[in-house]
Amino acid sequence: MPMRVLIIDDSATSRMAQQVILREGGYDISTAEDAEEGIALARAERPDLVLLDVMMPGMDGFTACQALRGYPETRLLPIILVTSERAEGSVETGFACGCSDYVLKPIDRIELLAKIDNFLSAGSGGISQD
Repeated sequence: MPMRVLIIDDSATSRMAQQVILREGGYDISTAEDAEEGIALARAERPDLVLLDVMMPGMDGFTACQALRGYPETRLLPIILVTSERAEGSVETGFACGCSDYVLKPIDRIELLAKIDNFLSAGSGGISQD
């Protein structure tokens, strides 16, 4: 059974680009257009990994990451923050909020698939479905 990745990004273009990359990797994909929808989907669907945009209207990715860490069913979920934000300190903020890793836009296909594979194939990722 393919691993499921949840993409949370307010940009339809970014979601589509990430979906193309993930399909190449053989992953099942769910998407959400904002943090609130993404948190609800993550709690309900229990994906194996989340790709989470940082800069979104309403709740940003840092806050969403912290929220996901607060729920028992998503506490250990690998979360890769995805952003074009290159400001000094943003990577540190991401890790302080509980992200597992960080990738910058424009996304490098090889880098993203390698990072996802690192979490999912090493057995360090995913949440027990029972």
